[in-house]
Amino acid sequence: MLGKLIILSAPSGSGKTTIVRHLLSLGLGLEFSISATSRKPRSNEKDGVDYYFLDPETFLKKVEEGAFLEWEEVYADQFYGTLRSEVERIRNKGRHVVFDIDVVGGLNLKHEFGDNALAIFVRPPSIEVMEQRLRSRGTDSTEQLKKRLSKAAEELTYEDKFDHMIVNDNLADSLEEAERCVKDFLNFTP
Repeated sequence: MLGKLIILSAPSGSGKTTIVRHLLSLGLGLEFSISATSRKPRSNEKDGVDYYFLDPETFLKKVEEGAFLEWEEVYADQFYGTLRSEVERIRNKGRHVVFDIDVVGGLNLKHEFGDNALAIFVRPPSIEVMEQRLRSRGTDSTEQLKKRLSKAAEELTYEDKFDHMIVNDNLADSLEEAERCVKDFLNFTP
């Protein structure tokens, strides 16, 4: 039986990656879908673990070949996408696919897989808290931070298009809510 899809989407700094890591630790038969990107890896990132890092030409060639379930140019010349082969690899093992993906990509996957996908929107308690979280990471320049915050304001307008929304103002509560939501979707009984 093919696995289901669990899609977590949010603006940067909302805490979706923390929630995804928690879900993966629960023994629910989940496996992380590694996205592809044309951006350069950060110092702590590894190819094939954090992302499949492709140069822009290779990324666009794969687009032409139909290798992506969804893709987009998130920032100028920075492409992100979900490889069809990655999702098939996980689902064919009977495992459920977990995505840590931007808002538009998450909605595209939900549209593609319908009732076989659960789309969860993770919302920061406020733009100010999100900005503080992004600044504390120390990974973005001032210009990159401005781009992320501008994009986040737009992404927050999509939350009502998701199956479920979690306001991540208390991490323990958010983890518990995500866990309950995913277990219900998977009809999981220990």
